[in-house]
Amino acid sequence: MPDYYFETVDLKFELGEDKTIVSSKIAVHPRVEGVSSPLVLNGHDLKLVSVKVDGNELKKEDYHVSSRHLTLSSPPSSTFTLEIVTEIYPQSNTSLEGLYKSSGNFCTQCEAEGFRKITFYQDRPDIMAKYTCRIEADKSLYPVLLSNGNLIEEGDLQGGKHYALWEDPFKKPSYLFALVAGQLESRDDTFVTCSGRTVVLRIWTPSQDVPKTAHAMYSLKAAMKWDEEVFGLEYDLDLFNIVAVPDFNMGAMENKSLNIFNSKLVLASPETATDMDYAAILGVIGHEYFHNWTGNRVTCRDWFQLSLKEGLTVFRDQEFSSDMGSRTVKRISDVSKLRSYQFPQDAGPMAHPVRPHSYIKMDNFYTVTVYEKGAEVVRMYKTLLGSSGFRKGMDLYFKRHDGQAVTCEDFFAAMRDANGADFANFLLWYSQAGTPRLKVTTSYNPETRTYSLKFSQEVPPTPGQPVKEPMFIPVAVGLLDSSGKDIPLTTVYNDGRLQTVASTDEPVFTTVLRVTKKEEEFVFSDIAERPVPSLLRGYSAPVRLDSDLTESDLFFLLAHDSDGFNRWEAGQVLARKLMLNLVSDYQKNIPLALNPMLWMELEAY
Repeated sequence: MPDYYFETVDLKFELGEDKTIVSSKIAVHPRVEGVSSPLVLNGHDLKLVSVKVDGNELKKEDYHVSSRHLTLSSPPSSTFTLEIVTEIYPQSNTSLEGLYKSSGNFCTQCEAEGFRKITFYQDRPDIMAKYTCRIEADKSLYPVLLSNGNLIEEGDLQGGKHYALWEDPFKKPSYLFALVAGQLESRDDTFVTCSGRTVVLRIWTPSQDVPKTAHAMYSLKAAMKWDEEVFGLEYDLDLFNIVAVPDFNMGAMENKSLNIFNSKLVLASPETATDMDYAAILGVIGHEYFHNWTGNRVTCRDWFQLSLKEGLTVFRDQEFSSDMGSRTVKRISDVSKLRSYQFPQDAGPMAHPVRPHSYIKMDNFYTVTVYEKGAEVVRMYKTLLGSSGFRKGMDLYFKRHDGQAVTCEDFFAAMRDANGADFANFLLWYSQAGTPRLKVTTSYNPETRTYSLKFSQEVPPTPGQPVKEPMFIPVAVGLLDSSGKDIPLTTVYNDGRLQTVASTDEPVFTTVLRVTKKEEEFVFSDIAERPVPSLLRGYSAPVRLDSDLTESDLFFLLAHDSDGFNRWEAGQVLARKLMLNLVSDYQKNIPLALNPMLWMELEAY
């Protein structure tokens, strides 16, 4: 825990062509009143001009400046005001972190640790404060001045300059601060929230690109409406700005009320953009907007918790895109990406958990494991709890933690407590690296009319984790009869207990089995004939699945499975087998012919 917290931060930027003067006025209070300890502020590539405490300029012996820190040796032991003036050089800032100038515009990138290149500060996500920002600049060169929050004042100054004063009434960490100044034009629109407030929406780009922002504006309004309808989350300010510039280095950034994007993730026109471009813009615009609650209003206690905001928000943007288009097509796309990029990372020398244990440079951990596997972890909560249970967990999460910097355990606890659920060893998904391999063997007993699924799991060794514990794996299962129809499921026997599957009079065709041990068996009763199992429906867990399904079973699933993802999966497995069989036949000089069962099953469907 930090020794000092910041309540308010008032910033002033005097943007210049050679240098920029940054003045900060911070209300500081110690964690323990009456106890004074050194206040250590992060800073990098800064020229310190002055530092004051309660209006009095400090003597040089009262503080120490190094290449990375400003340390106040004996600050007051009660609440005080800290004023710091620094000089920075955005024109020569080639790191593209902090405040930099590119293509004639001033722009910021503060996640993860860029704010320390703007002014001396406790640059960590659990220091949350309310910000104001006054920007002064040459009006002819920088007619547009943007920052976080609501614009509360603007006007002209002497010497051809002007100013804008912005206020963000919600606490935020320093990584969400943003500033943009330049020659930009906007597409304007409005959105009326569920409570009847009118929010002004603006997408800023170089003038020639404004006509290409129509789809981005549609995507933003769709995301705002979807978040209200699905999660009950209403936008909280009067203005929402998006800036799209061609040389922004991070792709997209969710700064509070001032999202900054690389142009390729905002601009689209029918003449040059593909369907995939339009879909990507929809998803990314949604992702950054959704961060307003999952990342901004509730943020991370420290950077080890990065997946708390990113995994959750990736899941939310996946769900948004699914509802805007085809859920099955989107799920296939997301799983294909996971298998192509995250599985190899989990199997290689850079394998790390969803919540890493250590890092040298935080920027290196914006990975497919933290993002995409993290999203799968969130999806498993929904799989286990159902849509209504997941919504209850989200509601409790925001009720408990709005305005706080929290951990993955806090999210877990909200899901558990809101539903009275027992998740056993589920938290291993955050701490244990590697992709579990899940093996399934099946058997049917016609005399007892029971059908058994025997599972065994293994998590391979990864660097630093040679021995693994069994994971909590939710396996969504359905059973198909000989006509291809889903069999209603009533009970399942596991671990010495007979569990009822259906809680209402409505038939249940898919149930979620909780595989939590190295070896486990589930037995379904009252099954009239040998079924064909549809395993891991919707890809309910990020695992490698090995089963004893025959080619005939796979053809049957391809033709009849009601789960769209598993129909596709059966086709993929079959295609690989068919191609390998053809290769083998070719090597043996056997005439090449496709398996006729493929056409028979497809025609039967």
